[in-house]
This record gives sequence, structure tokens and C-alpha cells, in this order.
Amino acid sequence: MPRKGNTPTRKDVADLAGVSETIVSYVLNANRYVSADKKKRVLEAVEKLHYRPNSIARALKGKGNSHILFIADNVANNYFGRLLQELDGVAYNKGYLVSLMSAKNDRDFINRILSRQVDAVIISSASLAESYVQELVDNALPVVLLMTRDYATVHGRVARIYTGIESGIMAAVRLLHESGCRNLVHVDRVSRQEHFSSRQDLRFRGFCNQMETLGYQLSADSFITGCHDYDELFEAVCRRVRSDVPVDGFVCRNDDLASIVLNAVLACGKKVPEEISVIGFDNSDTSRVIRPALSTIATDQKAIAEAALELIDAMIKGQTPGEKHLVTRMVIRDTTR
Repeated sequence: MPRKGNTPTRKDVADLAGVSETIVSYVLNANRYVSADKKKRVLEAVEKLHYRPNSIARALKGKGNSHILFIADNVANNYFGRLLQELDGVAYNKGYLVSLMSAKNDRDFINRILSRQVDAVIISSASLAESYVQELVDNALPVVLLMTRDYATVHGRVARIYTGIESGIMAAVRLLHESGCRNLVHVDRVSRQEHFSSRQDLRFRGFCNQMETLGYQLSADSFITGCHDYDELFEAVCRRVRSDVPVDGFVCRNDDLASIVLNAVLACGKKVPEEISVIGFDNSDTSRVIRPALSTIATDQKAIAEAALELIDAMIKGQTPGEKHLVTRMVIRDTTR
């Protein structure tokens, strides 16, 4: 077993499994036949030791790097599908393959990542615990964080990309304010796992900070949060619209939520945008085809992909992880004045 605090080596795996280092190499590279019993012992040792091959060492030996894992909360989301397409295009030209995986906030998920030959990880997740992110970093795995939230406790060799979501939400609030809206509501994510937002979330923080800068007092009426599915959100929006507390604008954290909000507002007999404005985020396909067409904020997904690969290349070469700061753009359609 490795000494406490030391990163496990291939020799540690071989010793624990009772096989040679060559057999460990055959199992991990899947390039030679190994008996089922020996393979099972090697994989159990890999998982127990949280061993992962050193991607930098393999690169120096000419083995190259090939696999980037992209972790997201909702892999069915149109936004992540389009971002994966951009990542795949940039990565393929650099000799990488990219796979997309839904975040699972448990120990087994992290163990599986560390036991496989993943060369780098890109994370865009509000649910994955910071302690798990830190463990990936501590195992010398190049990690790029798409900053959807403030990873306050994550430190070490980790790169960060600020995609502009905080400033984008702030721009959405200013747009509605400048068009005459004075009673704005932020619409938070839906989550069956109770993963709702606080000021650590950059979208939530952007809304709060811009509202306060404009002189508004925030209260429970300023937010719709705590919904577990879209039906619950629809009903919550209807209750808010029909209540005695005025509302003339909804700022939504993504376009899927904005579409639900738009349908609820129209179902309540309100005119959009004459009485109530709605703005989303992500510039999804839905935002273009829904009627009235949805105003939204667009991130630069090609720039995100290029920045992520640039940072991964730098970390694999042993360079200090960096930061990238990108900007969003406003897409004005029919749901804002």
C-alpha cells in the first residue's frame, strides 16, 4: 500500500493485486489478453487505491492523450449538446476524444473516474460537491471548471473559465429595468434532488447584485425556487402572476425554464411583453421556435470549447493553470419590450 499522502503508483496496484506491473499495464491499456481472475484483482486494486495513470508521464513517453470527460448536470439539455459539439470539434483536431457524462454526486462516481484512463475533466455542474472536485484535482487530473458557481474551497492545479453568465444575467436585469419593468422575479432551476441556488450560484448572484445595485429590496417574492419539476414550476408561476404582489418581468436561468414561464404567463391571460416580459438564458433551439420568440442571453460556446482545450493542453504540459474570461451577448426577440 502507498504511504499516507503519497499518490499510488502502478507498482502499488501490482503489489496489491499480486501480479506484475506488466499485467497491470495490459489490463489498463486493454492491449493484451489477461485472465479474468487477474483482471478482476487488478481492477479491484485500482479502485481501492484510487489509482489513475499519470497522463503527463504517458505524454512524455509518446503515448499521447486521448480522452476528455465532460461532466454536466443535465446531459439532455440542448445547451450541453451544442457545447459538446463544439468541444468535440476542437478536441478531435487536437487528438482527443470527448465523452459527456451526467454528474452523480457520490463516492462511486469519483472512484470510477479515477480508476479509468481519463486525461482531463471539464466540469459544468451545480450539484457535484466541491470535495469531490478537489479529490480529482488532488489526484493530478487536469480539471477545467466552467464557472457556473463560486468554487470557494477548490484549490490547487485547477483551471477556471468564466463564461459570462453572471454579467449576462445582470445585463438581462438591466434590459428589463430600462424597458420599464419594476417588479422582477428570478426563476431558479427545478431539481428533484433539492439542488436549489444560493449566492454561490453565479446566475443567482448576478440577479441579486444587479437588483440591489438598481435600488430594489429583495424578498421571497423576488424568487421562484424550490420546484421539483416543470409542472410544479408552471403552477408556481401561475400563483405568482395571480397574486396581489405585482410582477412585470421574469428573469430565468435557462431557456427551458423561460418556456415554462412564458406558457404559464399566457395561460393566466397576460400579454407578453406588454404586461409581463420574459427573458431566458442559453439561446437554445427552443428560444427560436417558441411563440412569441424568446429573448435570451447567448454564451460563446465555440470560445468556451477553445479555451477549455487550451487550458487542458497547458496543464498537461506542466504549466500553471490559468483563467479565461468570456462575454455573452443579448438576443432580443418578442418577449421583452
